[in-house]
Amino acid sequence: MKISNFLLSIMAFGLGMTACGGQSENRLTLREQTSEASAMLEIFTKLPQQRQFMFGHHDDPVYGIGWDGDSARSDVKSVCGDYPAMMSFDLGRIEIYGDKNLDNVSLDRIRQEVVAQYERGGMSSFSWHVDNPVTGKDSWDVSDSTVVKSVLPGGVNHDKFMGWLDKVADYLNSIQTPEGVKVPVLFRPWHEHTGSWFWWGQNLCSTEDYKALWRMTYERMQEKGATQLLYAYSPGTEPKDSVEYLERYPGDDIIDLIGVDAYQFDKEAYVKSLDNALTIMSQVSKAHKKVMAVTETGYETIPDSVWWTQTLMPVIEKYPISYVLVWRNARERENHYYAPYPGHSSADDFLNFYNDSRTLFAGDMKNVK
Repeated sequence: MKISNFLLSIMAFGLGMTACGGQSENRLTLREQTSEASAMLEIFTKLPQQRQFMFGHHDDPVYGIGWDGDSARSDVKSVCGDYPAMMSFDLGRIEIYGDKNLDNVSLDRIRQEVVAQYERGGMSSFSWHVDNPVTGKDSWDVSDSTVVKSVLPGGVNHDKFMGWLDKVADYLNSIQTPEGVKVPVLFRPWHEHTGSWFWWGQNLCSTEDYKALWRMTYERMQEKGATQLLYAYSPGTEPKDSVEYLERYPGDDIIDLIGVDAYQFDKEAYVKSLDNALTIMSQVSKAHKKVMAVTETGYETIPDSVWWTQTLMPVIEKYPISYVLVWRNARERENHYYAPYPGHSSADDFLNFYNDSRTLFAGDMKNVK
């Protein structure tokens, strides 16, 4: 069995008490955290210092263009010969179905893929498009502005929602290596809250209630022993400055990584908004000693054949990001994909992006020191 890069890092990293100018020492006195999670954070910290970042893709190994559920397959791997260094998955509807998520992917399969990614030296992240507990509809149902309040302590849906949190914690705790090591993952709930398209969005709850939702989530994960988690805060591009970016920030004691979700519709607007967001994040990263990443991005169908090297790279290369992740290649929706597949018009440019010494894929992670 291949020894993961995280485990190698633990040997060198000890208990993770020296990263980022004492940041880890401060953090670990505030919360219990596994050594594997500390090693993961150390890699996030080191990559920008080495002027490198990981490439990521959502749902990369579980389906793609023209296929579904194939073993050891990946559209990214089919193009460049390697898996992404970062993979993300979603927990949406785990609270309802129990055995699959909102994109009809088996949770058992996701568990297997997260372990496989860890053992090859890569990383995994989880978002959670959780259903609306008031209406029973999906997370995009914003018909009721009392949802967040209803799940907080004293709210009519609090007990139900705590049960949902327990299902998430139990599942994340079940992602273990054959030796029983809990695989460290980046947990990214309550994302894009600076918009108002999710029931936890800007116009659907108060600043205080949003922060309380985050803290309740974090504390329940800790109570359930999910100490292998790192936590990501990822607004959209709406904030115009660091004050707006931090308006609903849940606290340094919870958050490990700050991010942004930014998608291209118009090139000029995309470049401007992503550049502005990364400028703001650089300021926040320095002030709060947090690592940063482009937690979601992409250009649907990638109609620009040189998008990777001529649009994306010129913006992100200027900033100390740990990773950049594009969204999924849907198999059930036509023209809903964000990574190239064999024969796609941007595949050659993606190979140039892959061959850039600054971009890291799964096979590169063993060389991260």
